[in-house]
Amino acid sequence: MKAIIVTDKDAGKAGMTLAERPEPHASINDVIVQVHASAMTGDELSWPSTWTGRDGRQRTPSIPGHELAGVVTALGYGTTGLSVGQRVFGLTDWYRDGTMAEYVAVEARNLAPLPADVGFATGAALAMPGLTAWQGLFEHGRLRAGERVLVHGAAGIVGSMAVQLASAAGAYVIGTGRAGGRRAALGFGAHVYVDLDNDVLEDIGGVDLVFDVIGGDVARQSAGVINPGGTLVTVTGPTDARPAAGSVIDFVVESDRARLSELVQWIRDGRLRTNIGAEVALEEAVAAFNSTQPSPGKTIVRIRT
Repeated sequence: MKAIIVTDKDAGKAGMTLAERPEPHASINDVIVQVHASAMTGDELSWPSTWTGRDGRQRTPSIPGHELAGVVTALGYGTTGLSVGQRVFGLTDWYRDGTMAEYVAVEARNLAPLPADVGFATGAALAMPGLTAWQGLFEHGRLRAGERVLVHGAAGIVGSMAVQLASAAGAYVIGTGRAGGRRAALGFGAHVYVDLDNDVLEDIGGVDLVFDVIGGDVARQSAGVINPGGTLVTVTGPTDARPAAGSVIDFVVESDRARLSELVQWIRDGRLRTNIGAEVALEEAVAAFNSTQPSPGKTIVRIRT
């Protein structure tokens, strides 16, 4: 099968190549998915799991990408809950070969049915951002109606999803980002927007929750506007940001079939939309990911049309 592979951590995206790889086999509780659409998280080539297995051994060449939508073509021994020919979407395990390929082996529990009226590109673009935003806001941040939430990167791939979900939950949403993201963030449902280059973050007053996708100085500055008992939730890893009278949680998104099914229903109802930028063929993916003018939204690789 055709697949994008990476072999050199130091080379990053510049080391990606299109190659022929053996088709995967379904282990116990796996399914084989013929991938129709795939996506890649921007920094995943820096994750240790891209380069090593759970035992710490090197596993290159590896296939990146952990977001997909496609059709089940085979079931492993003991697999239940899915069937051959079924449309599915979801996430793959970080420590296994990913979705930038014509076929991928995935644990069945990591996939949810994709309704016929939802496109494969939408499914691939929903899985990672949707689960990340939901888990950060509601499972870790305990966001409730009427609270004030600060969403960094509000026009971005994950931030725009967080803005929509927080707004739908009845929160007052303050979005942040660069000047060019104001219109998009407000369009996704932010009530106000802070330009991090020109506005003063402290002018927004206190917030109950910060949803952070930037880290560094932005996270540290955000700690100063958190109300007593509030929370800073970040996906950027451990941080030294410390609210005076609040808590900090860093987390890694986890697959959740039930939540994926709920989120895709929100897509169907028009209550939620994905943030898709460029859509490219597998043969164009390497160039797209190495472009000097990257897409502002999620880049979707259409592997099968």
